[in-house]
Amino acid sequence: MAAGTSGQDGWEREFDLAWAEAAEHKEPSARARMLAARWRENPPGPVPFRGDPDPAGPRRTSWLSTVLVLGCVVSVIVVLGYVQVRGGGR
Repeated sequence: MAAGTSGQDGWEREFDLAWAEAAEHKEPSARARMLAARWRENPPGPVPFRGDPDPAGPRRTSWLSTVLVLGCVVSVIVVLGYVQVRGGGR
């Protein structure tokens, strides 16, 4: 038997997993137990599905963002072309 193996073949492991998943009661996680204890003493209030956050500031329109990105790309292309022309002429 190789080091690190438990000696069970695949069928025995599958049987064990099926047996464990079929158990009637599963112990809740530590976080679930902690929250249940906390909520027993102080139940949480109702929370909306999604809160309406206040807008941080005026939003840019999509066309303005597109123009800004394309302007940056064109300026980089122009600068790289200028550097290549100036450097290649020497």
